[in-house]
Amino acid sequence: MVTLSDGCVVVLLRPRLGAVLPAAAVPALRSAASVFAGADLPEPVRSALGADPAPDRDELLRLAAECPVAVVAGELDEPAAAALHGAGAAVLGTPEPAGAGLLEAVAVMDRLRSPGGCPWDAQQTHDSLRQYLVEETYELLEAIEDGDRAALREELGDVLLQVLFHARMAEEDEADPFSVDDVARELVTKLVGRHPHVFAPDEVTAGAETPWSHGRWEELKQAEKRRESSVDGVALGQPALALAAKLAQRTGRAGLPADLLPGTDDAGGVAPGAAPGEMLFAVAALARLAGADPEGELRAVARRFAEDVRAAERAARAAGVDPAGMSAGDWRRFWPAR
Repeated sequence: MVTLSDGCVVVLLRPRLGAVLPAAAVPALRSAASVFAGADLPEPVRSALGADPAPDRDELLRLAAECPVAVVAGELDEPAAAALHGAGAAVLGTPEPAGAGLLEAVAVMDRLRSPGGCPWDAQQTHDSLRQYLVEETYELLEAIEDGDRAALREELGDVLLQVLFHARMAEEDEADPFSVDDVARELVTKLVGRHPHVFAPDEVTAGAETPWSHGRWEELKQAEKRRESSVDGVALGQPALALAAKLAQRTGRAGLPADLLPGTDDAGGVAPGAAPGEMLFAVAALARLAGADPEGELRAVARRFAEDVRAAERAARAAGVDPAGMSAGDWRRFWPAR
């Protein structure tokens, strides 16, 4: 067993964090008689440290037994780092902060989009990716509805990919470029600005009923975006039921009487003679004003109906009946009881 000199260390530079030295490594490297670079350390980093390539295991341990030696590597399983650590050297590293994995995701997206990357990725535009953004969002919604944790993790990644993809393409725009960092900075500014009770509690108006409310949130958004209308900023491309509910929510906060909503009567209920579209709008709008989520509730009913259809068809097959030729009576016979 080799006895190492005092002060022998392994310094790990996390690949995702770049050439960031742990603070504790600075004095250790200064006091080391020799600083060696592991084989997994990029050449520019090795050169900047003035480190020599690590010798073979036996020579490294011989030197480490005579005087303090430091090995700088990316991972602990790098041969020189593993040899020194196995002989008892301390390991110094910088813990990766939450979100460090995003750096790797950004780097992968950059490589895919750059020359020598993926031809398909390189051909995409903001417009060509629209369908995937919609599809991935609905797949995420389905994972949430199903309570499927594995699918939720995967679909969140697919939605994140869309954000990284669009941000990477925006960086290439010569007229008005911006990067994923600009996107993140704008998000941070928005979140901080809309949560003064968290980030600037001393500035919150004294005597307020609550430090946060939907009304206050809307006021901050109105001031931030300089909106002229209570319905400015509502995404008109969203599903019609969700759109009707959102418009009702926005206008309700602005004090619009319920009887002015399309498809409603003077009492603020659904008008008996309303056209189908107006009636659907009224049902969705009034449900949202009552605190319900009409889009979510309708989706739940639709999914339950689809499962009932499948259950009836399975029951028919089990009874030797072809589902494709079932009569109304057959459907009622095999329809699941609730």
